[in-house]
Formats: sequence, C-alpha cells, structure tokens
Amino acid sequence: MTRTGFTRMEVELKRLKGVERPSVIQALEEARAHGDLSENAEYHAAKERQAFIESRIADLGSKVSRAQIIDTSSLAGKTVKFGATVTVVDEDDNATLEFQIVGEDEADIKERRLSVQSPLARALIGKSVGDEVEVPTPSGGKFYELLKVRFI
Repeated sequence: MTRTGFTRMEVELKRLKGVERPSVIQALEEARAHGDLSENAEYHAAKERQAFIESRIADLGSKVSRAQIIDTSSLAGKTVKFGATVTVVDEDDNATLEFQIVGEDEADIKERRLSVQSPLARALIGKSVGDEVEVPTPSGGKFYELLKVRFI
C-alpha cells in the first residue's frame, strides 16, 4: 500500500477509536436510561452502530498491522507497476484518463486512485509508453493506449 493510503487508514482508525466509539457508548447509555430495551429503537440502532464500528476497528487494525508500505516517490522506470501514475487515452472516444495504481483498500475512483486488482490496472501492469491494451468489459473489449508513466 502507498504511504498516503496507510496514513488514511491510521487517521480513520484513530477517529473510530477516539470519537466514534465513545459517541456510540454514550448513545447506548442514554438509550438504556429510557427503560424497556426490547422495544427501544434508539438502543437497537446504537447497538448496530457499535457492532459496525467495532468490526471496522478490527478490520483496520489488522490491515494497519500487516501493511507493507511502498514509497512511490522512490520508484522509477518506464513500465507500469504498483504506485505508478498513468495517463491513458480511450481509443473509442479519445478521452484521456489519469490515475494512480494503488492497493485494493485505498482505491477511490473519484480521487483517481485505481485498484491494482481492477481489469484496467491488471492490463497495464508491465506495459510501457505507447503500448496498447485491451480491457475485457461485459460489452466487449475496450482499447486504451498508454501515454505516460510517472512516479510521484
């Protein structure tokens, strides 16, 4: 995973432990004060929220403890590999796309971070500038040309 992805996970884990967990505990205490728990919607909602938070804390804690951080700024080369920021052109409509290839847990297409497990990233790994790749889609193959590879 990249340093940025690792930092985001750590920040979320700290927020869950320091803000969300105490907040849901407070909500549970308030809901208990209302009496009969069997028909208390606030209590059941708080218990569900607590289960989600505890599950997310366990998941993030495990991922953070096992993470292998790759400093993408120290990488170089002309071929696509994990951490590369690539620019491609869609050969159907000439649309240019730029994104960074990152770990599965840090992928966010809105922020132009594409999972290394995605079909497009898998097709690009090992390719060089000027290469053309075909990405399988439900409606048939889609072709992209690799325009630029950089590491930031």
